[in-house]
Amino acid sequence: MKYCKNCGKQIDDNAVVCIHCGCAVENLTLHKDSSNMGLTVLGFLFPIVGIILGLIWQNDYPLKAKSAWKGVLIAIIAYVIITICALILWWDIVFVLGH
Repeated sequence: MKYCKNCGKQIDDNAVVCIHCGCAVENLTLHKDSSNMGLTVLGFLFPIVGIILGLIWQNDYPLKAKSAWKGVLIAIIAYVIITICALILWWDIVFVLGH
């Protein structure tokens, strides 16, 4: 799998000119990209790190970026659920049991 250095689109391995942008192509291949459960966990535990990695890798490593974004999304959903449960518990303690 070969990618154009100028536009980043996939091109034929034997191409010398990119068919998308017309730029001369070097022998440039991207590193192996695969989804990674570790990145999902990292994005969950440290959402800001997951956001940064997702933004940095979105063009070069889309599957790794997706794993990081998945962890961030799960973290946001978990934080919202925990916050709602804490507010319900607080409401019960203050207003229901307090009177």
